[in-house]
Amino acid sequence: MDYDADMMTPAIHITGLPYVPGTARGRLQRGMQYNPAGKIVILEQPLTDSFEPLPAGFVVVDGAPLSHSLIPLLGSGVPGILITRSQAKVLKPGMELILDGTTGLLTTDLSVPISPFEPLVAGDVLATRDGEAVSLRVSARSQRDVRYAAEFGAEAIGLLRSEFLVPEDKRVPDASFYRAAFRKLGETAAGLPLTIRLFDVAASKRPSWLRLAPTDAGVLGRQGVRLFADEPVHDIYLAQLEAISALAKEFDVRVLLPYVADLAELQYWYDDIRRQLVYPPSVGAMAETPAAALQLHEWLEVVEFAAIGCNDLMQCLFGADRDEPELHRYLDPYAPALYRFLKQVADLVQDRLDAIQLCGVLPQLPGILPLLLGLGYRVFSVEATLLPYLRSTITATHAGEACMRAKRVCRARSSVAVRQILGQNAQRLS
Repeated sequence: MDYDADMMTPAIHITGLPYVPGTARGRLQRGMQYNPAGKIVILEQPLTDSFEPLPAGFVVVDGAPLSHSLIPLLGSGVPGILITRSQAKVLKPGMELILDGTTGLLTTDLSVPISPFEPLVAGDVLATRDGEAVSLRVSARSQRDVRYAAEFGAEAIGLLRSEFLVPEDKRVPDASFYRAAFRKLGETAAGLPLTIRLFDVAASKRPSWLRLAPTDAGVLGRQGVRLFADEPVHDIYLAQLEAISALAKEFDVRVLLPYVADLAELQYWYDDIRRQLVYPPSVGAMAETPAAALQLHEWLEVVEFAAIGCNDLMQCLFGADRDEPELHRYLDPYAPALYRFLKQVADLVQDRLDAIQLCGVLPQLPGILPLLLGLGYRVFSVEATLLPYLRSTITATHAGEACMRAKRVCRARSSVAVRQILGQNAQRLS
């Protein structure tokens, strides 16, 4: 039964975890089974519904912000927040609500002003208020993402998730399929450099034709390059390299190795790629564990660039599966220990930080990007739909002031203190 506004009790105010910036107003609807246009939709994990057509806003109950199933919601660009199950108890279908994905506010007080976001017009150079140049690239899984990247002023496609490129008939992809798929994406990129992450499969993102052994089913099992020597993944690896080689003369294509563990593993696959490709492009490696991130200064003596996968890095750092909603409180994006670690990595890399690209949900959460700028990071790969917000965040940030703030964050003793330093609501989602 829909909520009756005539029986309204005092206004409801809920503060959740901000997830996708922006504001929305609409009536509450549970699930996507009815037309969600103009509605604020409340969902629960695991998310199995399609996000089309898009609603005005999302509210996710007990959501795991770094999970594979939630990342498409981030990529939708629809304002969204995460709340607890106890907070959700006061919400009734039909309630008219205002949602603020930047502050985490969800309220029935319709007098709360909604400030329309004015996107920054994409320019040639993106810089902080005090002139520090920043590179915003796009993490893409589809042609739509690549098209948005070109339209919204991205500097490059920083991370093409090739595992999401699949034939319509669900067959095992071959070199012919990848040649056509990569060419189409290269043409859509309209001259933007295109970094293709080679086939990166894990238990939570496995194609139907690929069977994994029980030892590969866990979050710390074999994934990324750890599977490259095994069939049928080895054939996929070779097919992708063959397709990349065919396009390297026409497009600015780069190759990224996923989930590399150490220098020896990196050297092996780097040398193998050089043997396979007639026109070898730039090769990079992705660090997704703490041990790997601490080796980046050594890796950059082998490869031309590197990326830090913040989602997997955080689940290893905090010892919690990123796809399990019950563990989401341990994956705290405001935990000071996380920033102490990222500062340690930045200090080790020193003057090569411009060769390090930060990927994942972390840089896109409200309040976090200025903090990462304060730690010295300058290259980010993000969802295309969030480019306008993140561009505006960067141009409003003074890097010198952000550096001082980052030092305070690294000295903080709790995530509540970090939120206060960043000007975020001090309540944590638990």
